[in-house]
Amino acid sequence: MKSKITTVLMILLVASQAHAAVTARVDRSGVDLNESFTLEIVVDSNIDVEPDISVLNADFFIGQSSQLSNTSIVNGQISRSRTWTYMLMAKRTGEIVIPAIPVGSEQSNPVRIVVREPSYAPPGEADVFVESSIDFDETFVQAQILYTIKIYRAVPTRQPSLREPEITGAEVLVELAGDERSYEAVLDGKPYNVVERVIAIYPQESGEIQISPARFEARVLRGGRITGRKVFESDSHTVKILPTPPPPAGHPDAVWLPAREVTIREEWSRDGDEIEAGQPLTRRLQLSALGQIETQIPAIELPPVAGLNVYPDKPELRRSIEAEGIRGIREDQYALIGVSAGQLELPAIDVPWWDIEAGEWRVANLPARKLTILPSGDAPVPATVPAPAAVADTPPAIAATEVASAADSFWRRIAELLGALWLVTLLLWWWSSRPAGRQPKEPAAVPPHKRQAKSLKQARKAAAESDNAGVRAAMLEWARLQWPEDTPRSVGTIADRVSEPLATELKALSSASYGAGAKEWDGAALAKALRSFAVLSEEHSGQEDKLPPLMPA
Repeated sequence: MKSKITTVLMILLVASQAHAAVTARVDRSGVDLNESFTLEIVVDSNIDVEPDISVLNADFFIGQSSQLSNTSIVNGQISRSRTWTYMLMAKRTGEIVIPAIPVGSEQSNPVRIVVREPSYAPPGEADVFVESSIDFDETFVQAQILYTIKIYRAVPTRQPSLREPEITGAEVLVELAGDERSYEAVLDGKPYNVVERVIAIYPQESGEIQISPARFEARVLRGGRITGRKVFESDSHTVKILPTPPPPAGHPDAVWLPAREVTIREEWSRDGDEIEAGQPLTRRLQLSALGQIETQIPAIELPPVAGLNVYPDKPELRRSIEAEGIRGIREDQYALIGVSAGQLELPAIDVPWWDIEAGEWRVANLPARKLTILPSGDAPVPATVPAPAAVADTPPAIAATEVASAADSFWRRIAELLGALWLVTLLLWWWSSRPAGRQPKEPAAVPPHKRQAKSLKQARKAAAESDNAGVRAAMLEWARLQWPEDTPRSVGTIADRVSEPLATELKALSSASYGAGAKEWDGAALAKALRSFAVLSEEHSGQEDKLPPLMPA
């Protein structure tokens, strides 16, 4: 009996392993030749069978590896997973497909990666140097520009500090496009530790923007001796910003949406194309744009449909970070209520957008969908009611049946009328509970990023005029929009959350306003610093000396 139980347990274990899902992913979809990248293989069950990575030897050098087991309990359900991590370096350039990796009886998904020729060579025998690059030197208003800074170090450094560039010219918004990355590279046979930071720039007007060199300062350790503080700079860049092109002929009212990729999809609260009249059905529409911030994604205006009431909910905005930059996501939710029985069609949804890589208009489409509204209740509604004279001439049994059917039809119509009155009451209640100042056709709210740009413009004007109070009021308004849940109450607090040189200028303004004795502040320098800066993440705020973690392995 014991042996039978053991056999059953072994069969169950093998079966659970056989159905384990295996997923492969990389930290970057594009790398230079002789740059390392990370491959992760994740199995959704904690099994001891290691992946067979021998298939990687043809195209990659395999470096260090590690594994991690994870166990989580959600609502009493225990789930386990295991992750294997490998450091890889490509042997050739071009598009390479990482083949499916066998794990026991399962296999991972193939992963595509692009390996480029090295875009930068070390200056002579330099042990430390800085490289910067942009993905577009000519683009359109509000289109994403990815600015990448790479710090190469072949020797240890002490007291590292990275000063991001100043961006002048046209008005821009600046966002950090993810966390810093650290990897290894080999240039001319010399190994380097590389720290990479990516910044997303969104020009708000046509013209040109100038990006000054990024500065890396550190003391270098050579032969057991440490040097004085040295400065290393990258190249400068200029980007031409073109005005928005005219909308496509088929969509003359198209909202300007420049991106690398736009997708639209829908979800429903329940399956099926039939709903009962008066019963709500929830429809969720998700619009995502790769290369655009979430506040720039337009709302989807659903056209009216006869026989259907639509009630929109508050949209959900969020973002994710991918290799090609920031992906903004907007999710709108609608409650649909059928008013009368019958079949109706939800029109197709078209979202025009500008492809910044191809330089042409494209349209994201959601096809039309048919929806059947059933009468309220289970019994069908009679098409006609017999006339009284006809009833008098029919046999008694049939006449009684027809009279009963007519009575049922009468009460059903009464029930439908009461249901319609209930819906009207519900609409009136909803209308009366709205805020007093809200109008039915309220103009679209100004996006937060445009209000922030206006506040920054007011702050620069006040700084140029040495208007202390004006600068503080404008910056506090900007901060209220930037951190609505944790709004700073002073200019000094804002200084701890932004990059240099704006942080230093704001601290000088705060000291001049509240410090002991009369102090001066440089309005021109503050106005210049306000033209280009970055918002620091929480873990980086006030800790510039720790950014980036520039210590070689």
